[in-house]
Amino acid sequence: MKKLFKGLAAAAVFTVSAGAALNAHADTAALDKILQQVKADRISEGKINKQREQEFLSARADKQALFNKAKRELAAEEARGDRLKKQYAQNEATLAAKEAELEQAKGTLGEMFGVVRRAASETIGSIEASLVSAEHKGREEVLRSLAAAKELPTTRELEELWIGLQTEMTESAKVSTFDAEIAQLNGDTATARVTRIGNFNLISDQGYLIYHPETKQIQPLGRQPDGYVLDGAKSLQATSAGSYTSFYVDPTRGSILRLNTQKATLEEYFHEGGTVGYIIAALLVLGFVIAIIRLVDLTLTTGKIKSQLKNLDAPGNNPLGRILAVYAENKNQDVENLELKLDEAILRETPRIEAGINIIKILAAIAPLLGLLGTVVGMILTFQQITLFGTGDPKIMAGSISMALVTTALGLIAALPLILVHAIVAGRSKSVLHILDEQSAGIIAAHAEKEKA
Repeated sequence: MKKLFKGLAAAAVFTVSAGAALNAHADTAALDKILQQVKADRISEGKINKQREQEFLSARADKQALFNKAKRELAAEEARGDRLKKQYAQNEATLAAKEAELEQAKGTLGEMFGVVRRAASETIGSIEASLVSAEHKGREEVLRSLAAAKELPTTRELEELWIGLQTEMTESAKVSTFDAEIAQLNGDTATARVTRIGNFNLISDQGYLIYHPETKQIQPLGRQPDGYVLDGAKSLQATSAGSYTSFYVDPTRGSILRLNTQKATLEEYFHEGGTVGYIIAALLVLGFVIAIIRLVDLTLTTGKIKSQLKNLDAPGNNPLGRILAVYAENKNQDVENLELKLDEAILRETPRIEAGINIIKILAAIAPLLGLLGTVVGMILTFQQITLFGTGDPKIMAGSISMALVTTALGLIAALPLILVHAIVAGRSKSVLHILDEQSAGIIAAHAEKEKA
């Protein structure tokens, strides 16, 4: 077709040229040649078109063959799909039958599997929290796979569960000593000799220890128990095999020991009393100092008086000696004047003998009053905190309540010994004054007898 168009275009051009040539005496031979060329091109184009039609028909036959082949393959796949569906349904029925057959064959084995898994899970928890794990580590790993298994346990796995339970029971009845790393309170670690008392307590040279299952670390208590309890722990550490000693065991596996670390000491209770508590303590110390000074002075005075009683003719520098000196100066007086002189001498000695006793008595009376004052102040602060923060958090009020209670206790604690000390000092002073009164009465009686004679 392209050649035909080219020929027509050439002919048209040629026609124009021919027209032009005719106008200028055109050549006829050239026109004939062009005509022959057009005819030849038409024949060539026809052959080409027939060849193309044959190619199109041949390709169409090939495409039809491919189409027929695809249809046959589709039919085959559809037939295969139907067969697979039937086979899948048969397999599902077979699996259901086999599962029913398996459940029937397992019988009580299914119940045993549930019991084994439950026992393994419970055993893992008890083993992890057990103090035996501080010495024998990694015992729970075997049981962990058994607890997570989804098939029937093997004989070896059942034996591992049995061994784990038996080991726990056996070790719980032993007192064992082993070397272990102890995490110190400052963050460092140190290797020490640790004694395990069954599944109850761990002790070392540092005292009682605590085992943390989460971190699998051994750590000393933040605050050790009282001294007499620690003495038992030290004696156990020093006891050799086959010997016996007394020892304090925490049956709660450390819970009581942990609570003991939260218990306030006497020093902490004292500081909770605040300023009022410090004042009460100062009064107690002051009262004891005065009492000690007075007791020492009265003891020395009593000793001097007893020495003077052995030598009445030589008055010394003591209360009785000064009274004897007054008698020596007034021997010539009558009984009434002598009695007045001696009473005056005793009255001069009385303030020195009774010095400080009333102060102790006053301090003993002030201490409980200060305690009551601290209680009132503490309650006032408590109500103020309730007004500001409410009663949702008791810890906010704990400090004021502690002050209210501790100050009362401190006041009573201070008052009781001060009253006792006051009674002792007053008794000693009265005994001294009694000796002076007794000797004065004796001197007056002897002087009266001399006058009558």
